[in-house]
Amino acid sequence: MLRKDVIENILDAALSTGGDFSEIFVEDKTNTGISLIGGKIEHTVSGRDYGIGIRIFDGFFSVYAYTNSVNEKDLIETAKKAATAVRKMKQKGVQTINYQMVDQLVNPIEIYPDTVNKGKKVDIMQRAYNAANTYDKIITQVTVHYLDSHQKILVANSEGVCKEDIRVRTRLAIQSVASSNGEMQSGYFGPGSGKGFEFFENLDVEWYGKEASRIAKAMVFAEYSSSGKMPVVIDNGFGGVIFHEACGHGLEATSVAKGNSVFAGKLGQQVASSLVTAVDDGTIPNGWGSSNIDDEGNDTARNILIENGILKNYMVDKLNGRRMFMEATGSSRRQSYRFAPTSRMTNTFITNGQSTKEEIISNTEQGLYAKYMGGGSVNPATGEFNFAVMEGYRIENGKITSPLRGATLIGTGLDVLGKIDMVGNNLELGQGMCGSASGSIPTNVGQPMIRVSEIIVGGRNGEENA
Repeated sequence: MLRKDVIENILDAALSTGGDFSEIFVEDKTNTGISLIGGKIEHTVSGRDYGIGIRIFDGFFSVYAYTNSVNEKDLIETAKKAATAVRKMKQKGVQTINYQMVDQLVNPIEIYPDTVNKGKKVDIMQRAYNAANTYDKIITQVTVHYLDSHQKILVANSEGVCKEDIRVRTRLAIQSVASSNGEMQSGYFGPGSGKGFEFFENLDVEWYGKEASRIAKAMVFAEYSSSGKMPVVIDNGFGGVIFHEACGHGLEATSVAKGNSVFAGKLGQQVASSLVTAVDDGTIPNGWGSSNIDDEGNDTARNILIENGILKNYMVDKLNGRRMFMEATGSSRRQSYRFAPTSRMTNTFITNGQSTKEEIISNTEQGLYAKYMGGGSVNPATGEFNFAVMEGYRIENGKITSPLRGATLIGTGLDVLGKIDMVGNNLELGQGMCGSASGSIPTNVGQPMIRVSEIIVGGRNGEENA
């Protein structure tokens, strides 16, 4: 993507005022987005984004600059301007770089999406739309989005690293709306993968379309949830969004290094129920959040964060690793060349336990069953969260009974981790986009079904009787 001599000249210019580390990130990315609304194609967007980011360290201090110029003179000038933030007499040299095209071991690609004509992509969308739209006459609107991206990157630094990688991602998103007597409710699914177009060969798009409509229909006729403290069973897959938001961000060195995390200083301590083991694994084959290398050129890894309730590790990038005196864990990510990288989650999940789904439900006398989670908000410094339940049901006498809507789960990450008293054996992952300091990136969340002995549930139907 850049000649070796050009790379070395840029890295050298970045160190011209005394920085101790320099890095460049080159990105060439193409995207396609298609929207189908009401059975018709409403929007088609495709584009290409190219640019280069330059980063310099001076101890714990860093400076970042970027440009979309491909001219060597402009790139060196950008590096020199960034270097003016560092003022030292002694200049550190650049080690000879060793170029490496990374093997596609984590995310092998069979069919690159940009080789597939638009008609085939629309056909996938139409199948999902038809399945969702014909599910029931109560479905009044269906929207389907198709997304793919093909990203080529190069990471090089003054320590001799120079790696080139390819990342491809594909995704389909379906939203159904059901309407009855002035009430409207929606259901959503957004399956995605780090695969090429072959992802759709084994994807049952009709099932996802029907499931989105099933949720919408179930919720439009549901009664409003009661409020109060109660046991809550959270289903597998996207139920893991609570751990991701309320705990995962607090395990990123981005917040730990600054002391802005409830997990700071707790390595080796018990922070969760002994039933909980949590992992961030960037090496899951073709995972939505996986990559062959991270955005600093480190190999991605399977990082055990919590093991049997004990805090074992954080997700660490190079800069915050300096501040914490810890090694990088292959966790550095960014949205694009416009963002400096930092520690971020990849595929983050609670691992399987011993209980079956049936055992968890039958051992819950009364409470809430959160089948699918929706969006929410979190204070990363405290772990306090508020999450909507997209599809909920009442549990009575160990059985799932009537549908409930409007439920919210309120609590803190540490409190919930400590109150997990049953963990299922049906781990699944769910795809999402995560926004933080280095932009919006694809991440998997996940868990098996879990039971939390007590959570505050918000609802519009008064307090639940104990």
